[in-house]
Amino acid sequence: METRITIPCESIRLDGWLNLNPGSKKGVVVTHPHPLYGGNMDNSVVLQIVQSFYRAGFTTLRFNFRGTGESSGMFDNGDGEQDDVRAALACLGEEGISEPYLAGYSFGSWVNARVVDAGAGIKDHIMVSPPCAFLAFDDVEKLPDTGLIVTGGNDDIAPPDKVRALIERWESPAEFAVLKNGDHFYSQTLAMLDKVLAGYLA
Repeated sequence: METRITIPCESIRLDGWLNLNPGSKKGVVVTHPHPLYGGNMDNSVVLQIVQSFYRAGFTTLRFNFRGTGESSGMFDNGDGEQDDVRAALACLGEEGISEPYLAGYSFGSWVNARVVDAGAGIKDHIMVSPPCAFLAFDDVEKLPDTGLIVTGGNDDIAPPDKVRALIERWESPAEFAVLKNGDHFYSQTLAMLDKVLAGYLA
């Protein structure tokens, strides 16, 4: 069962939900879509990612970026949000998680990519619909710890061809899954996303 927690991050406090998986050393931080467009940790895709990881034996932690929901602070264009991700990973470490994963959807995957590129010390990194037609990934040079990238075949914010070009530029070994007929909001493809995640994490 998820427990509401507060994550300290310098002078601000982040609102989150932690679900401990007893006996597991694996854990994941899951980040949400763009807060200026209504994104938060209660987003349906975020919840699906959390459920998929928990069923695979992971402790899960989802949280609201600064300035979102009950989290204090102000939106920082993806810069301060990187510190939010690091604070959440540190929180997992305090819970005894020695194999941290990082997973993000849309804006969350953009923030995560910058954290990973800077050296996050994680075991694996999963990106769901990296919004490369909306936000620039120019400052992300390498993502060697990325194992899986997913997008929809009809995703106009994370178009498969643009995502594929990024994977090639990063020289990433990541698996790339394109969900047939899927759009950016996974309105009809949450079950397909769950199947991809479950297969990858098995």
